Amino acid sequence: MRVCVIGTGYVGLVTGVCLAHIGHDVICVDNNEEKVKLMKQGQSPIYEPGLSELMLSCMKHEKLNFTTDLGAGVNHGEILFIAVGTPALPTGESDTRYVEAVARGIGNYLNGGYKVIVNKSTVPIGSGDWVRMIVLEGFKEKHTATVGEGFTMTENSMPEFDVVSNPEFLREGTAVYDTFNPDRIVLGSSNEKAIALMKELYQPLVDRTFSDHPDLPPVPIVVTDLSSAEMIKYAANAFLATKISFINEVANICDRVGADVTQVAKGIGLDSRIGPKFLQAGIGWGGSCFPKDVSALIHTAHDYGYETELLNAAVNVNKRQKSIVIEKLQQELKILKGKVIGLLGLTFKPDTDDMRDAPALNIIQELNRLGAKVKAYDPIVSQTGLSHGLSGVVIESSTEMLADGCDALVLVTDWQEFLKLDLEKISKLMKNHLIIDGRNFLDKTAIEKTGFRYVGIGKS
Repeated sequence: MRVCVIGTGYVGLVTGVCLAHIGHDVICVDNNEEKVKLMKQGQSPIYEPGLSELMLSCMKHEKLNFTTDLGAGVNHGEILFIAVGTPALPTGESDTRYVEAVARGIGNYLNGGYKVIVNKSTVPIGSGDWVRMIVLEGFKEKHTATVGEGFTMTENSMPEFDVVSNPEFLREGTAVYDTFNPDRIVLGSSNEKAIALMKELYQPLVDRTFSDHPDLPPVPIVVTDLSSAEMIKYAANAFLATKISFINEVANICDRVGADVTQVAKGIGLDSRIGPKFLQAGIGWGGSCFPKDVSALIHTAHDYGYETELLNAAVNVNKRQKSIVIEKLQQELKILKGKVIGLLGLTFKPDTDDMRDAPALNIIQELNRLGAKVKAYDPIVSQTGLSHGLSGVVIESSTEMLADGCDALVLVTDWQEFLKLDLEKISKLMKNHLIIDGRNFLDKTAIEKTGFRYVGIGKS
């Protein structure tokens, strides 16, 4: 099938590359000329394991192309994905101006032939009908400019298209894997023709032809209305964020009563009604999805006269959890003014270069306020020069340079590399032998054998 993906961020680029890999002819559109130039050279603008290799392969087999020409993309695609950003506004609602601009642009270029316009961006509930309205406005504006003020849109002149909500459930760091191994595919539309085309598009994924687990049953397809499909995305992320806040709340109680939250999480996670995922206590959730989506759902509920007490509590627990590292440093070192603190990791999670709403940012800000000197090492940030947006922190190029002169190390991001720290060497470089494990990721026994004081989250 012929596919156009508009927007080449995490969602758009991964979607476009993976659809090309399973056999579709894909054009990815972006209005950033430098970014498109980079991608045409076979370079991915984002760090995502496995993406660059797939991208090069698809380009070699002429299944994937990049352009700044929206008209060319619209003319090419039977299915048009809108995958632009919807960042949070200060009010908590989503900024949909980029979605609006793309929808209007699509309307400008619709010129015969049935199209399916797919909302892949996370948009406010009710946006499907809104996107349809904007597309029609764009179509009318273009034809009014061409034909004149006398142009009237009739049933015969109206473009033939339908809008489908197809939310993504990709995790940064495993987005390629998640695309080929989805838990479910959600399609929101009341039009049978549009749903049939979307099912045809995704059939290789449904059949697990490209899956790491080809013997599993076919991937479930959830077909529903537009609003329900949009709500599924928000509800899924809000539930996962709440689950993390819950286990962090339990961890803080464990700290006070002498229990071990890792054992508690294991015990409750074996309950099939609960499950073990997202029960890892730590320093809170961040990134581009959870904060934005939970906030947007709270804002939507408020618009319709409902107070989301549970979601409000999840957000408040998360805000408090981001300062738990500071509390533990103060308990161990007392006054932080003049102390040197080294951060192991900066990105909000491993295997990504994304710093959006990363807990590290809060930690750096608070340590600076308290007069500490902050250093950091991150496998991606340190090696790719992505630290230009960070202030108040010295970026080191190795864990040894990070440890030199430090009063404490804080594990912020659970990169696999940090499981192989040379503790003997590091201990000789530090002033004080203290490690705060903000993700309960490191081996406490091994660390304490080398003479370090180990402090976890919710672990006695």
